[in-house]
Amino acid sequence: MAEGKRIDAIQGEIVHEYDGIEEADNELPKWWVAVFLGSIVFGGAYYLVYEKFHVQPSPTQELAAVMAERSNSGGELSDAQLLAVAKEQTAVGAGKVAYTANCVACHGTKLEGNIGPNLTDSHWLHGGAPTHILTTIRDGVPAKGMPTWGAILGPQGVRDVTAYLLTLRNTQVPGKVPQGEIYSGL
Repeated sequence: MAEGKRIDAIQGEIVHEYDGIEEADNELPKWWVAVFLGSIVFGGAYYLVYEKFHVQPSPTQELAAVMAERSNSGGELSDAQLLAVAKEQTAVGAGKVAYTANCVACHGTKLEGNIGPNLTDSHWLHGGAPTHILTTIRDGVPAKGMPTWGAILGPQGVRDVTAYLLTLRNTQVPGKVPQGEIYSGL
């Protein structure tokens, strides 16, 4: 015996009933269906363009390219230029802010060394010349746990941190035992 379908004033035609729960068969809004199908088409196109056929560089590749360009822009500085920057209070102040934000965890608040080496003695693991310090900050030493800061800080930030370190070099703050070779230059 066929049952007649009940019609609700708000929901429309009731098509299912189970344990007293009634279910109407309403259509989804057309805008919702359009957005849903559009996202499927976009996802498929994105996969084909960026992942399958590599028509365009992926966002990750674009970011890597921008960061590499940023870390290498600015030209090379000489030891004399870096020592001159170390006498500029604005650059040293900006370097101290960047150091405090990024380097304190490994090198300590007074550059005394923690995980990383003491930066106030005359011993340097990767060279104590100003350009060597700049290169170490910019390119890092991933094998030893020193991150590459060039892309994050940019050329100006690396220069400023170098200037800050140069002002405190050879101040002999007590801390971690000396590591590396003695740098006897300026």
